[in-house]
Amino acid sequence: MTDSPDRPQLDPEDFYKTEEGYIVFTEKYHLKRGYCCQGGCRHCPYGFNPNTGTFDQKKKASALEKLKNLFGKK
Repeated sequence: MTDSPDRPQLDPEDFYKTEEGYIVFTEKYHLKRGYCCQGGCRHCPYGFNPNTGTFDQKKKASALEKLKNLFGKK
């Protein structure tokens, strides 16, 4: 992947590949990225529900707290 101001550098713990060869981003990657893409990601820590287009506010608050604790972001 090319470096981009919108994408953080990928570390080995940021993703894994499925048996079918798809790349799946981990919760750590999503937290490192710092926002929800609203794509219905398997390990989304922000609590986005693609079926309703809404966020689980408790999960979103929890993710933002983890983000703050892990990376010193607000």
